[in-house]
Amino acid sequence: MKSGRLIAMTDIHGELAKLDSLLNKLNITSSDELVFLGDYIDRGPDSKGVIDRIISMSDVCKCTYLKGSHEYAYLNARKGDEYYKYLFWNYGGIQTVESYGSFENIYKVHGKFLDSLRPYYETDKYFFIHAGLRPGIPLEKQNEVDFYYIRGDFIYHKHDLAKKIIFGHTEFDEPLVQDDKICIDTGCGKYKNAVLTAIICGSEEFVHS
Repeated sequence: MKSGRLIAMTDIHGELAKLDSLLNKLNITSSDELVFLGDYIDRGPDSKGVIDRIISMSDVCKCTYLKGSHEYAYLNARKGDEYYKYLFWNYGGIQTVESYGSFENIYKVHGKFLDSLRPYYETDKYFFIHAGLRPGIPLEKQNEVDFYYIRGDFIYHKHDLAKKIIFGHTEFDEPLVQDDKICIDTGCGKYKNAVLTAIICGSEEFVHS
């Protein structure tokens, strides 16, 4: 029996049409596994539709959902943190609220899902995370905020894990491929003509919306 594919994508940012286009190109089957690396909300026009769609994929195949910086900011903004309120409202939160009808509706509709998001996910050969890790620090001693927000200190320095890290958060015109890590954020939701990118792990093949 042919084994399924391990596929990851990230930083969808409310762009439901691009998500649907990418999923159609991938032709997902029940033997595949999808790993979503976060940033489902903000900026694009249909954050609610994006989350509905990725949740529905769990009826098709195994799915794992990670937390991104925008979900982290929203959840902390909801608790009243002023800094994260600023991040949420100034980096696309207005569009998210519009897609749900109100700020309160976000949690009413998808609170259980947002609370369930994982900080990272590991397989035998790969480590999936939204933004990255701080090099030189054991995983169990990492500051969780770095999981969602770190950029250059991770991207431009080798990490210590014995697995290849697949991540997003920092956009590039095309996937950034390094020996120890691959970034698959290609700017979806931030730039009008930017594509949403998925990686088929193992073959390291990229598929774009």
